[in-house]
Amino acid sequence: ELDTSAEDLLKHLQDLQVSGVVSRVGPVFRPNTVGASTLAAMAVPPAQLEQVAAEVNRFPQVNHNYEREHRYNLWFVLTAEDTRAIDDTLDAIRLQTGFEVMSLPLLRDFHIDLGFHLPFRHSTNNSAMTGPVQTASTRTFAAANSSCAEDLIAAIQDGLPLVPRPYQAIADRVGCSEAEVIARLQDMLDRGVIKRLGVVVRHHELGYRANAMVVWDIPDERVEDIGLQLGDQDCVTLCYQRPRHLPDWPYNLFCMVHGHDREEVLACIERMTATLDIEAMPHEVLFSGRRFRQRGAWYRMPR
Repeated sequence: ELDTSAEDLLKHLQDLQVSGVVSRVGPVFRPNTVGASTLAAMAVPPAQLEQVAAEVNRFPQVNHNYEREHRYNLWFVLTAEDTRAIDDTLDAIRLQTGFEVMSLPLLRDFHIDLGFHLPFRHSTNNSAMTGPVQTASTRTFAAANSSCAEDLIAAIQDGLPLVPRPYQAIADRVGCSEAEVIARLQDMLDRGVIKRLGVVVRHHELGYRANAMVVWDIPDERVEDIGLQLGDQDCVTLCYQRPRHLPDWPYNLFCMVHGHDREEVLACIERMTATLDIEAMPHEVLFSGRRFRQRGAWYRMPR
């Protein structure tokens, strides 16, 4: 499609990864399909924020860690193999930092699509490669055969190796055949365990330098309807329901809005609240500040 060689494509991807524009080329797992996750928040005195963020980052289960403009000013995402591991990590973070942690696990996702509009030099068709190329022989492997399934998740969660035959390289690592790796990835895509397989970018390095988490207090009976409508807005990349944490946190619907600057984000929020007639519903806008960590989720701890 790009009218280039495989060697040039791999070199370009490697350069983009070194520069930080590309986080990885690999899978985005649908939440809570191969492990457990939660969004956590802490209220930290500003003078101690950087130190506490560094302490939180010592835990390998933490994959995103951001400052946000709110009394709850440190927000991070935990992923692990199960809910017990999540709870144990939260307890350890409380003990390590001396601060209480508010945990807000995902209840329902209405929209998850961290895609960004990018200018392209080449004209291509509109189809997206969503999975590995299959041959007839790869389809013969049954998903029920799980001899290397766990090792495969650990091998791909940080991205595919940028080599001419990445599935063979993964197969060599986990002790499967190349065809079996391809079949398993295709099965996970078909079942929705992997939401997308492709290039994962870092929005800030692409010029989307402002983002805000908008949180809403929505009547429970209207959450699904409003969540689906918010997810349809062009500037919304994530929309999901999480539990309230009363009395401090009355909000149950979250959406992420990205833009090139703060004014663009605020304009989008104003536009969509007016369009959906939800201005009167209690909400807050939490802009991101410092980024303390951003990487893919680890559902299996690296060996």
